Amino acid sequence: MLKFDLGLFRLKETRIATPRPISKAPSSLPPAVNFHLEKQCNLRCSFCYAKFDDDPLLRATRHGLPAEDAHRVIKMLRAAGAEKLTFVGGEPTLCPHLPALLRASRELGFVTTLVTNGARLHRLLEEVPNCIDWVGLSVDSANETTQAALGRGRGDHVSKSIEHFRRLHDLGIRVKLNTVVTALNWREDMTDFVLRARPERWKIFQVLPIDGQNTGAVEPLLISTEELGAFVDRHRGVTAHGITVAAESNEDMTGSYAMIDPLGRFFSNVDGRYMYSPPILEVGVASAFSAVTFDAGRFEARGGRYDWTTKRVPLTVSVRS
Repeated sequence: MLKFDLGLFRLKETRIATPRPISKAPSSLPPAVNFHLEKQCNLRCSFCYAKFDDDPLLRATRHGLPAEDAHRVIKMLRAAGAEKLTFVGGEPTLCPHLPALLRASRELGFVTTLVTNGARLHRLLEEVPNCIDWVGLSVDSANETTQAALGRGRGDHVSKSIEHFRRLHDLGIRVKLNTVVTALNWREDMTDFVLRARPERWKIFQVLPIDGQNTGAVEPLLISTEELGAFVDRHRGVTAHGITVAAESNEDMTGSYAMIDPLGRFFSNVDGRYMYSPPILEVGVASAFSAVTFDAGRFEARGGRYDWTTKRVPLTVSVRS
């Protein structure tokens, strides 16, 4: 089995008979929380593991919590010790009260992060540019044809993403690049694109199968840990330019995120499917979080805690046309 040593950005081979078990013991809330505000999305990524149609309550709703309830949730998270709040989806920019939530999060003292495919990003940056610390843009391939084949974009996603990266740099907002590695792109070399985009952090994920989310569509896209490792190793040169690479295998991702669904419930991705807690607004943060599985050791091991303060990290590359 391959194990990533990202500090040296190389792959080390270890002999492990079975994957590391997940700790089932209740854990306190980690400092970083992902809030899936919106289940709707303007794109149709075939590997998407956040469709939220596996649960009857989620199937019955088109959107997430009302604005007032979402505000109550983020206040409770801050009181429980959360420091960094990442708004995700679906596509979070489709949430009509996202600007207000970003303002409220900044007032509460959160480091605010947005993970987006770029939909409505320009409009959001016009409204609340000073309330966003980080933006993570999702780009899985530098090839427009491959990107469209994966369901992300209609042949212009790469070029639009470069425009987004440029504007974010101009505004002084820190940027991340999120890439899901699949059977369609694991052989690709994205180095030139990454150096043009200039993310401070590049998160590279092994495509993750989740029962009830991407069943029936993700199977042809699955790759091995070794293929993920080959993709990561091919791009080790970007670290010389100040770009931090954080690669996560399926094992790394499992049970290592504090995630909230569009209805305000914690959920975890153990046993290949999602498990949901009671609503936070009904039972409180501590009780809801204790109802799902979270492995603090895996959170730390995958680099879940890093310097996410507003101090920008200088990079040694500049935007190229």
